[in-house]
Amino acid sequence: MRAMRGWFRETTGGLPKTFWYLWTGSLINRLGSFVLVFLAIYLTQERGFSASQAGLVLGLWGVGGAVGTTAGGTLADRWGRRPTLLTAHLGAAAMMLALGFARDLWTVALGALLLGLFAESARPAFGAMMIDVVPERDRLRAFSLNYWAINLGFACAAVLAGFAAQAGYLLLFVVNASTTVVTALIIFVKVRETRTVTVATRHGAAPAGALRTILSDRVFLGFVALNLLGAVVFLQHISMLPIAMADSGLSPATYGAVIALNGVLIVFGQLFVPRLIRGRSRSHVLALASVVMGVGFGLTAFADVAWFYGLTVLIWTIGEMLNSPSNATLIAELSPGELRGRYQGVFSLSWQLAGAIAPILGGLVREQAGNVALWFGCAAIGAVMAVGHLLSGPARERRALALRTAGAAPVVTVQSTAPQPAAPQAAEPVATSQG
Repeated sequence: MRAMRGWFRETTGGLPKTFWYLWTGSLINRLGSFVLVFLAIYLTQERGFSASQAGLVLGLWGVGGAVGTTAGGTLADRWGRRPTLLTAHLGAAAMMLALGFARDLWTVALGALLLGLFAESARPAFGAMMIDVVPERDRLRAFSLNYWAINLGFACAAVLAGFAAQAGYLLLFVVNASTTVVTALIIFVKVRETRTVTVATRHGAAPAGALRTILSDRVFLGFVALNLLGAVVFLQHISMLPIAMADSGLSPATYGAVIALNGVLIVFGQLFVPRLIRGRSRSHVLALASVVMGVGFGLTAFADVAWFYGLTVLIWTIGEMLNSPSNATLIAELSPGELRGRYQGVFSLSWQLAGAIAPILGGLVREQAGNVALWFGCAAIGAVMAVGHLLSGPARERRALALRTAGAAPVVTVQSTAPQPAAPQAAEPVATSQG
């Protein structure tokens, strides 16, 4: 028992209060994150869309997310983390309800596009705020704890959503919107602005050559490209996996229970991962994670019953658990302080591009080449990613070391009591109108 208490203190102790408010917001938000988990089933079974039409809607969610993360990263640096998060959450809650009442294909598609835009614009601001408040020495366990909260919420949501859908799919949208609003309230009441600025950016000017700096950072962009490949594979679990399980005669509730295994395994195992990988080469860990994830998705080609689908989920979840903390700490170390929001935005952009590509590409491959080709293709992408991480790892570590030792420019912390720059005109309607 004493050893357990010591492990608990080592895992959770010493982290700032702001982190725990953000952690709580993540948990609550994910407890109600019903919609994306069941959207493919909702579109095909409730709305009667084809697999390719459902892929189009999910793809437009990703397109909206791509725009949202780009804008969110810029706003996080120029406007502030806190107002960006609040705007994103409130806008997403409104769009969640609108999507729930949409009926025809193009109205649903437009709702998904706008929901993706607002919901995903929160990602860069949230990531930048986490980096702002957590010292570098604590980031691995902080990101692991946050990832644990996300998956605890996801595991519960996946199971609950399966039963809630039986009472009516509209309930999924209402609950999701409600928990998003609660998250916004936590940020509004408890979280102060964390952005640090140089004298130039204090008056609203952008760091000179921000976009040019990012586009010329080949080491960072290579890392983003590898994450894009991994995200295309990973996001098949919410696009093509539910359709494949439905074709095997399995119910939405069964899909919810199977996919909940992902969250359950992470909840019970993720807190031990930082100690397992501490001191090990991040490129080797990321390469191993890619192989394991590829194997898990590849085995889906042979699945036709619930327990086999569950086994594949458990395998690729192990890869996800190895990948996440190394990914999070590496992106933090590759991001210059004055461009942190923009770097987070570009990294998040890889997820949103994958959100657009994965369902459309997955649907086309599945319809044109068959189920086996889709899942074997995922395994092949995992192998390519592993090689990429091994080859590019040393350059990434050199860049991270250079940024750590370069020294930061003098900064001024922007407190919540300080006057905030006016929101860009395009964001004002959203603020008066999160997942």
